Amino acid sequence: MHIPDGYLSPQTYVPLYGASFVFWAVALRKFKDESAVKHIPYLAMAAAFSFLIQMFNIPIPGGTTGHAVGAGIAALLLGPWTAVIAVSVALIIQALVFGDGGITAIGANCFNMAVIMPFTSYWVFKLIKGNSSSVKRLYAAGFFAGYIGLSLSAIVTAVEFGIQPMIAADIDGKPLYAPYPLSVAVPVMALEHLLLFGIIEGVVTAMLLKYFLKHEPDAVYALRGSSK
Repeated sequence: MHIPDGYLSPQTYVPLYGASFVFWAVALRKFKDESAVKHIPYLAMAAAFSFLIQMFNIPIPGGTTGHAVGAGIAALLLGPWTAVIAVSVALIIQALVFGDGGITAIGANCFNMAVIMPFTSYWVFKLIKGNSSSVKRLYAAGFFAGYIGLSLSAIVTAVEFGIQPMIAADIDGKPLYAPYPLSVAVPVMALEHLLLFGIIEGVVTAMLLKYFLKHEPDAVYALRGSSK
């Protein structure tokens, strides 16, 4: 879902930079106030994992890519606010060092993958888990947390693409940025993530959750019954 330069108008990427800065500021304050030094290695590992898993991306129609993100499992293990930091660090390094995602689109990419996805995944997990302690219920909650989080993030990205022809066109009506309308961008992005990439994200999230539940259950933030 990395958006390159030239696909979003300033009317879109400037507000999304602003929104991301707000979440970054709050996330950093919460991490500083509420996390112990022992949690810093977990933050680094989450950022490294997100960075690595996103490198396996597949170009899809519309000028973006499809891939797993790792934001869901980061939110379940570290909390959604810490996941904002971890995934944002990975995305910013990818854009600045590897050219994976545009510089002007850093705010949009971080908002889509480092804000929307962690919070969606976290609350989907909490909703599906409910008060149950069933292992199967926990695995199912983990799968749908990753699946729905990534799918919603992809749909939001598609909407950002799809509104470009409506808000940024020349005097002849020709789109200046992403040329695909909502009727094209949303189905393409939604279907590919609902039918493939979301499933991959869900499986990865459930498998890693299973590992931590077995070997280090106390490390799973989403089971502590609190939110940052």
